[in-house]
Amino acid sequence: MNTPQSMPEEFLQYIWKNKLYLNKQLQTTDGQHLEIIDPGRTNTNAGPDFFNAKIKLNKTIWAGNIEIHKKASDWHKHAHHTNKAYDNVILHVVETADTATTRSNGNPIPTFIIQYPELLKHNYQQLLQSDTWIACEHHFHRIDPIILQLGFNRLMIERLEDKTLAIESKLQQNKNNWETTFFEVLARTLGFKVNAAPFELLAKSLPIQLLLKHKNSRFQLEALLFGNSGLLNQQLLGDDYFIQLRDEYSFLYKKYQLKGIESHLWKFLRLRPANFPTIRISQLASLIYQWQGLFSRILETQTIEELKKLFQVKAAEYWNSHYNFNKAAKSNSPKELGETAANILIINVVIPILFVYGEKQNKNELKNRALNFLEQLPSEHNSIISKWTKLGIQARSAFESQALLQLKNCYCEPKKCLNCHIGVKLVSSIKNQDN
Repeated sequence: MNTPQSMPEEFLQYIWKNKLYLNKQLQTTDGQHLEIIDPGRTNTNAGPDFFNAKIKLNKTIWAGNIEIHKKASDWHKHAHHTNKAYDNVILHVVETADTATTRSNGNPIPTFIIQYPELLKHNYQQLLQSDTWIACEHHFHRIDPIILQLGFNRLMIERLEDKTLAIESKLQQNKNNWETTFFEVLARTLGFKVNAAPFELLAKSLPIQLLLKHKNSRFQLEALLFGNSGLLNQQLLGDDYFIQLRDEYSFLYKKYQLKGIESHLWKFLRLRPANFPTIRISQLASLIYQWQGLFSRILETQTIEELKKLFQVKAAEYWNSHYNFNKAAKSNSPKELGETAANILIINVVIPILFVYGEKQNKNELKNRALNFLEQLPSEHNSIISKWTKLGIQARSAFESQALLQLKNCYCEPKKCLNCHIGVKLVSSIKNQDN
């Protein structure tokens, strides 16, 4: 039997949902015989915890919702007794029944005290208290690989949905202008994690429609982007390219009455020189230089190889021998947007945009193409994927590496083990190590 120490509601919800309670002859606190026909469907929004449940009290079948609390008094603490949204609760499931509960009209609600095996609580607490990279690191090998693979599909769709929600929000802000939304998402992604925010601010400060007025001059595009980035707001002598950019921007600044961003927002520290924002800004200028119909071309592109060609750009020639203004580099080589960077842009820009556009335009072929692209792209290489590899989980494609990123960031990191298909299996299967 469980100890008096109460468990969090999510644990009690897990017990309820999976019918793992100890009680054999179930009954409510007022002595009614209880049979749980259907525990209901989890509600992730406001309102009762489970919808559309079905129970039998004595000889009467009831259909409705279930609310779960650690203590029955939480019902009053959360003011459910005055909220009509809870009037259709047919059963109050609690760990401790310290008071009676009622609907807004004063009618009583049957209460059920849930009991569960001590081992389940032990297993869950063991995961919560773990200080390893993921809570289940020492038990991960117990999981059938087939279960892992099945979970990848759900995780990947979740991750894609998270990205598409962000794009839909931008689309709404941009009054359904797809090209503007595409440009802002592209710019943000080109900044990668470290400079994502300033790149997005830069894109918002220079609408793509304005930049396309200068699409025939890469130099003017650089002047606009570097000028509005704030990186030209310094006094550098002896760097002709810098001075020329600043002079050109001074003219364009007055012409369009531009308002740039602060230079201190850009991060250079601990970045590889090839990822410096100066290089990425110049590469963005090159992308805009060959932008003509880029969004439409992406919608029409059928293969990964064709997509990658769209992102094969180089920084301006000046950057062959520089990583920053007025500082010559030791080497001299073209600063190309490499295949790895192109893959990142396809994963985080093209695929979500295709998916959202397909959803909005009711074109399932675009959504299917987006998912196919993910399966064709190689797995990403980063610290998280490397750790999964050490645990014996090899991502065979970007589809699977994206799923593993979702698993780590959204389940392992916040220790949402009871919402994870792996954690759920482990809580009910780990043997007590103390024995």
